[in-house]
Amino acid sequence: MTNPLRKPVSAYVALGANLGDPAQAVQQALVQLGLIEHTQLVSASSLYETAPHQAQGPLYVNAVAQLETRLNAVELLLSLQALEQAAGRVRSVQNAPRTLDLDLLFYGDARIDSSWLCVPHPRWQERAFVLRPLQEVAPHRVSADLLTAVSDQQIRRLA
Repeated sequence: MTNPLRKPVSAYVALGANLGDPAQAVQQALVQLGLIEHTQLVSASSLYETAPHQAQGPLYVNAVAQLETRLNAVELLLSLQALEQAAGRVRSVQNAPRTLDLDLLFYGDARIDSSWLCVPHPRWQERAFVLRPLQEVAPHRVSADLLTAVSDQQIRRLA
């Protein structure tokens, strides 16, 4: 159970969608992140259009949000999954097209490795659709070497 007196933790969430109106879904999810109990939206990146990475389907719209939360990591993950479900997310096969995908990238400096939650996210360094928007909200987390390693992945900042 959340302790409202707990010191806030900085958390980073990657957002993505490629079904329906993906830009609208990501923008709506950014608003909803700030409405999670004991959580505040601190900043959000621009929206990016990306080709599916290790997946099939239409182009994605992606972003990254920085949150301050008093929820513990599990409570935050459950809140993210509730937002995905409310947006019509269906988990059929891995990397399937989706109406909304919310990945917990970082939860403070925590290292969590369980069967259903790994923080930092295990593949965050391999994905341009995470690194480019993350660089906007947390430049200290993204080195030039990381960006060079994903420079072959198609990504375009939306206006």
